[in-house]
Amino acid sequence: MNSVAFRVDASLQIGTGHVMRCLTLATALKKINVNCFFVCRDLNGNLIDLIFRNGFPVRKLSRPNRVSGCCAELTVENAHAEWLEVCWYDDAVETRHFLSDNVDWLVVDHYALDRNWEASLRPFCKNILVIDDLADRPHDCDMLLDQTLNRTESAYQSLVPTSCKIVCGSSFVLLRPEFCFFKENSLKNRKNSKIKRLLINMGGVDKDNVTRCVLEALQSSALPADSIICVVLGEASPWITSVNEIAATMRWATEVLVGVQNMAELMASCDLAIGAAGATSWERCCLGLPCVMFVLANNQINAAKQLEQAGAVVLLGGDEDLLLRLNNIIQRLVDVPAELSEMSSRAQAIVDGYGSVRVVDEMRKRRE
Repeated sequence: MNSVAFRVDASLQIGTGHVMRCLTLATALKKINVNCFFVCRDLNGNLIDLIFRNGFPVRKLSRPNRVSGCCAELTVENAHAEWLEVCWYDDAVETRHFLSDNVDWLVVDHYALDRNWEASLRPFCKNILVIDDLADRPHDCDMLLDQTLNRTESAYQSLVPTSCKIVCGSSFVLLRPEFCFFKENSLKNRKNSKIKRLLINMGGVDKDNVTRCVLEALQSSALPADSIICVVLGEASPWITSVNEIAATMRWATEVLVGVQNMAELMASCDLAIGAAGATSWERCCLGLPCVMFVLANNQINAAKQLEQAGAVVLLGGDEDLLLRLNNIIQRLVDVPAELSEMSSRAQAIVDGYGSVRVVDEMRKRRE
């Protein structure tokens, strides 16, 4: 295995999680001397500069002028087709120009792409790996990765070729090595948990400014007076100024960090997280960080419910009275700190942090 191309996007609508997990896999491949590069469209809220800063070349696809409907009749099976912001066929034609070396693997992590796009790229790569967590559309691929807790092969057997290797479950969660590095100390600190440091992170974009709503709701909570609140926002967030404004009015010491590079260390230092049900869910699990979780998109619902059933999170529904529900949860966790320890134990049992190694091993086996 010499070369791997990643077709993945980030945007204000898509979020940042797809790019971040692909960067994790690319970094693991780079350690075994595999040349990796990314193919990304220049969308609003993209992470192209971040990918460059992580040491990977990016082949930039053109910025769309409008949403194209040129092949809408072929994408009715894809509920997220508009997230591509161009016709899938045009995207495939543009992408194939960067695959002239017939790469060993083309990794596709994009809800807007399906078997139509994948089949059209077949002649330009040796293998295709699809990363998905929806199980809602057909794929033409040689391997499919779904890192959702309790996901089984049966969810995809009718959606992929019979020759496709299906790799499912939380043992294949793609996490950066630093989460394993901080895991031991993080878990030691949680044996006698109580809330002193609270982490708020609603994903890399938080397009609806849920972060500010949470801070406003916390103003009347029973959070201990000596608590510290740490808010993390992505560089693409449109609400940095708004969140800084409300942070300055909080009754507790509140810091707002943007585009942090030490997320594992930061999570390990916190006692409770309030966060979205996205890719960071698995990072919190690895470090045993209890979480009050929001579902901010329909594609997060299944994973969030699985984590709630496992006892790793407290799920906060979007249609609930945020002030009342969040305050009740904070009060309960302050009064019964043993709940924090129990959530931590259940969370850490879900993700061990070595999923990237396992995925790379599966990719190597395919080439042997």
